[in-house]
Amino acid sequence: MPSKPNGKPARNARSGGASSKRNAVVVGSSRGRNPVRIGPDDTDDEDLKGLDKAVALVTNGSPVSKAKSGGTSAKPVDYSGIRCLLNPVWCYYGFIIAVAGLTLFGLLMVFSSSAVDMIAKSRPAWYELLSQTAFAVAGIVVAFVLSSIPVKTFRKLAMIAMIAGVLLQLATKIPGIGSEAGGNVGWVSFGPVRFQPAEILKWVLSIWMPAALLAARSKRTVRRKPLVAFNAPPWLEKVGRIVEIFVPRPYWVPICGFVLAFTAVILGHDLGTAMIVVLIGAVVLLVGGFPLRMFVLLGGVGAAGILLMFVTGSSNRMNRIMATYGECSSEDLTGVCYQSIHGTYALASGGLTGVGLGNSREKWNYLPAAHNDFIFAVIGEELGFLGACAVILGFVVMGWCMIAIAVRHQDAYARMVIMAFTIWLVGQALVNIAVVVGILPVMGLPMPFISSGGTALIMCLAAAGTVVSMARSQTEIKAAVSKS
Repeated sequence: MPSKPNGKPARNARSGGASSKRNAVVVGSSRGRNPVRIGPDDTDDEDLKGLDKAVALVTNGSPVSKAKSGGTSAKPVDYSGIRCLLNPVWCYYGFIIAVAGLTLFGLLMVFSSSAVDMIAKSRPAWYELLSQTAFAVAGIVVAFVLSSIPVKTFRKLAMIAMIAGVLLQLATKIPGIGSEAGGNVGWVSFGPVRFQPAEILKWVLSIWMPAALLAARSKRTVRRKPLVAFNAPPWLEKVGRIVEIFVPRPYWVPICGFVLAFTAVILGHDLGTAMIVVLIGAVVLLVGGFPLRMFVLLGGVGAAGILLMFVTGSSNRMNRIMATYGECSSEDLTGVCYQSIHGTYALASGGLTGVGLGNSREKWNYLPAAHNDFIFAVIGEELGFLGACAVILGFVVMGWCMIAIAVRHQDAYARMVIMAFTIWLVGQALVNIAVVVGILPVMGLPMPFISSGGTALIMCLAAAGTVVSMARSQTEIKAAVSKS
């Protein structure tokens, strides 16, 4: 029989050595019960407060176990019944199936939505399909390579990747290298090779920012020297104190890197991609235990700055916003409202089951970007409400599986990376759908895995391969994969 506790909340005793603190976080005890321990983490969870501590505990991921005579043996988790949806092994294979299914379906819909446009350009009807298939094969190879890389290697090389990603994005502003399309200066050309660095930057930010944030968290209890100790002028010390009101000094590196990535993207006038970058950074900060008060304050200031500088400062963006949430004039029907109206026509024509695969009317040069940003409208027209719901279900399964794997993962870095990829892939898909149905203004974001686009497809598959690598280091998945 376990000994009766003294009734006081159990805590990690500092006198007990650093190993006990690292090995488990003691949540507490109750009368007649042993303390509940939640397994290893590389953070000092006892220093977190409020929502930060709740997030750290919820995303800790290791099986909850009861300490027996000082031990930390885990009780097997019951995944019977409805709990099977939380089984990380099922979610691991479910994620792979969802990615494969959406990619194959995307190739089919790219062919269906682009055939008419290719013929109009005196090209074979399957020209875009062959091009997208080549990109898919390249993306699968990249995903396979990344899936075999250990988690610690991603963490070590994250800084180098971040520097390279930002430099590539800034190269879009170099004359002769950067090129423009659709009003966005977001492409880089090296001879016959042309790609979009912002897609690479999203992947880079997703693996770098968690590593930088964990490094900052490990330094937050270290006593910091004032800036004057580094021969900095007094005015710089005052500026540093003002900045610390918004961002504690240990977090300067991840926040500055995040702001740099956002700035590099927004310089190319790509507000849609910049929004995804913001979502990635926000999720990493929230899940990573960034102080909630600072998070809200920094988010409010950032949102106000973006609204004033990049939305109201552009007449084109304001026109698109007004067209979405206001009424379109007769002039707008052939201008700023044209694409969104024909996207609505396509969805309305589809009905419940659609007009049939390949029978879309709007793709006959009525709907701009029918095989790219507005491919969901063609899906709704040809496959109807049921087909559109099937696509949404695919992304729901993908997102659920990634979250379930992250919650059950023992490694803090892997958890944060998986959550960053979740908000990128699933969040961007939801934004794309919201644009097509008229909830959000047109902003030029493709649908992951489905829309036509080489760089986007390759990097989405690269993200999937990275998630597979992170998932394979999870205890239950690692055991299941080793048996197969």
